[in-house]
Amino acid sequence: MLTLEPLRPDHADAVFAFELANRAWFARTVPDRGDAYFAGFAERHAALLAEQAAGVCRFHVVLDPTGTLVGRINLMDLVDGSAELGYRIAESAAGRGVAKEAVAQVRRLAAHSYGLRSLTAVTTLDNPASMAVLAHNGFAVTAEFLLDGRPAVRYHRGLDGS
Repeated sequence: MLTLEPLRPDHADAVFAFELANRAWFARTVPDRGDAYFAGFAERHAALLAEQAAGVCRFHVVLDPTGTLVGRINLMDLVDGSAELGYRIAESAAGRGVAKEAVAQVRRLAAHSYGLRSLTAVTTLDNPASMAVLAHNGFAVTAEFLLDGRPAVRYHRGLDGS
């Protein structure tokens, strides 16, 4: 079973190591964060914690049963009962249902703990695994567009507490 924990200051080293170790893996399907992200990581982590404290976003780490950080899952731009879902799963955990379970857990948190009524998400068409995770979790395609020049789709899911 996976555990989601709200992002905390003491997660910084593990999150930095996770992002660095999986940088090339993530760049296959999402735009790379760039060198500046890593150079200014401490400041970026502090900024995320400030956004979370302000209630603008909800950031989480995904821990496997051994307590190892295997992913991140975030609810961003909480406005009018809605948020945008984003997630990243380590290459070492890919294909094991981690993303499906993490999205299901954050969906329940969004409805029950954060009072959200709907979620949106975006993925590129060359990321069929992410598309499958979203479909499995009841998200429906609402639009197609270009994301950094790559074909992408936007999803929506109403939250009914499930």
